[in-house]
Amino acid sequence: MRRIICASALALAAATAAGAQNYSLNPTYGTVNLQGGFLPDPHNVSVVAGGGISAGSISGECRGMIADAPDVRLNFNGSRISIGARSGSDTTIVVNGPDGSWFCNDDFDGLDPRVTISGSGQYDVWVGTYGGGTAQATVYFTEYHD
Repeated sequence: MRRIICASALALAAATAAGAQNYSLNPTYGTVNLQGGFLPDPHNVSVVAGGGISAGSISGECRGMIADAPDVRLNFNGSRISIGARSGSDTTIVVNGPDGSWFCNDDFDGLDPRVTISGSGQYDVWVGTYGGGTAQATVYFTEYHD
């Protein structure tokens, strides 16, 4: 009986984290298809950051308030990509990688987030706002890494 209760608690915790966002929904600001060596680099997409879901429900390392649907979907065929956001507000970024792994960042460059990930595949991107509300932002994809 004790094992069943523990297993039920773990299943509930996993369902709560997975329910924090929905990468099966169509991205609000479209899908970008990029091959390694793409130009212009960076590739930019304008978005409105923020939403009603705490990114912390995905992982204790994630910050900000995000939407349910991804903001942008990237289909990338290359070796390594950096995904970031620029805004006049404090933004965060949450990325679901091709293997289901989650990548989060806050304040990589001042108040702007960025993650660098290796591998080809589908990346779903959410841009959050640290203090809640919404903000104009630009998601960028680049192969230039520093």
